[in-house]
Amino acid sequence: MKAVGVVEASCEAIFQLVMSMDTSRFEWDCSFQYGSLVEEVDGHTAILYHRLQLDWFPMFVWPRDLCYVRYWRRNDDGSYVVLFQSREHQNCGPQPGFVRAHIESGGFNISPLKSRNGRIRTQVQHLMQIDLKGWGVGYVPSFQQHCLLHMLNSVAGLREWFSQSDESQVLPRIPVMVNMTQSVSSKKGRKAQESTTQTGIQMDPSRHSTVLEEESDEDDEFLIPESEPEPSNLEDAADVRKSGRNEEDSDLIDLSGFSGNLRRDDRDSSRDCWRMSDGNNFRVRSKNFVYDKSKIPAGKPLMELVAVDWFKDAKRMDHVARRKGCAVQVAAEKGLFALAINLQVPGTTNYSMVFYFVTKKLIPNSLLQRFVDGDDEFRNSRFKLIPSVPKGSWIVRQSVGSTPCLLGKAVDITYIRGSNYLEIDVDIGSSTVANGVLGLVCGVITTLVVDMAFLVQANTYDELPERLIGAVRMSHIELSSAIVPVLED
Repeated sequence: MKAVGVVEASCEAIFQLVMSMDTSRFEWDCSFQYGSLVEEVDGHTAILYHRLQLDWFPMFVWPRDLCYVRYWRRNDDGSYVVLFQSREHQNCGPQPGFVRAHIESGGFNISPLKSRNGRIRTQVQHLMQIDLKGWGVGYVPSFQQHCLLHMLNSVAGLREWFSQSDESQVLPRIPVMVNMTQSVSSKKGRKAQESTTQTGIQMDPSRHSTVLEEESDEDDEFLIPESEPEPSNLEDAADVRKSGRNEEDSDLIDLSGFSGNLRRDDRDSSRDCWRMSDGNNFRVRSKNFVYDKSKIPAGKPLMELVAVDWFKDAKRMDHVARRKGCAVQVAAEKGLFALAINLQVPGTTNYSMVFYFVTKKLIPNSLLQRFVDGDDEFRNSRFKLIPSVPKGSWIVRQSVGSTPCLLGKAVDITYIRGSNYLEIDVDIGSSTVANGVLGLVCGVITTLVVDMAFLVQANTYDELPERLIGAVRMSHIELSSAIVPVLED
């Protein structure tokens, strides 16, 4: 179920209140009894313990508690997304006297609205899909419905809280909470937590919190030429068309001989397949971006997507371009340049989705040529992904978002430069935040339609407007269709 309401407060103020787990939560969340921090994974992700106040025949029904992962993201339009999903944790086992409920999916979407009569307005959506468990009343529909409505009433609670309080009061952005092992766990739990703290994974929060976070379009990395006048919209559009003519070869590429184990199918209803995504579905930096941050539809990509491979193996698959007969080797035989992007998905079984893009030649001194022949530091600072989920559940669409991400600042990337190709191996498992999102996506991958666009970020006036390397749409992918590749030494 989902509750939607309009609150007269800023997105920032509502986000700060939603993130709080201290005594202020009692004032607007009638289902809240107690909450504490189990583990802070990074700046965007935390494991929380939460006791519910449900008030449904409390004399006869055991209280419920939760252990869940909370992930948040700020979008480039100023909106916030806060997502919940149940997660087991060694320091948050079953508590005496409580039934552990399970959040299938849930969270808040906090979006700005146009002001009215000078008042700031924000739309708050609260979605919750929860199984309250229990062997008796857990199967009573009225119990489930009462408790769910009780939790969703928090939207009305937020509206009332801001109407009666001074928004100027400062709340901590992510308040520090008492760790549950100090108050509700046994001595054994405390010892386990201390051990976890000492031996936990060391990570750089500034690095691992960037995946799927808003891109830094508002920073000062852009170099604006002092002598260059600000172009008009007509000049901007003409420059985009000119850029397409200059960089694209007029002759069509011979696509015969290219193949991958994942089939191409351009029908909308097809499953377990790929197709080329329309570049105009993505917005990129315009020629005028250094002046007004404007973006335009991306248009035709610079390279042609010719094949997709879907692999699985017991170990991570690196340097897939060495596989005999792959699209990279076919491109070499045709005298073409190839770019292979290998998205590596970790797990008990490792998966790799490999996209093969080809072009007749690289334009000397173009941004793409400088990226291909540049060093890893330059590549990491420029290689960008724009994701989108046209079809999928609310929580997956909110988790993935559509904000551009500089992959080199979020995950580990290995670049392999061959005589006629560049392979980019993207280790998604190197980011805790990305792993959390993958946990949501992989469980429902057969229900999803996912669009991805790859490009080299343009930072200077001369490099703009941005152009896509290529774009792809993946439809209802089946894990079972992946094959084990034979990689040559």
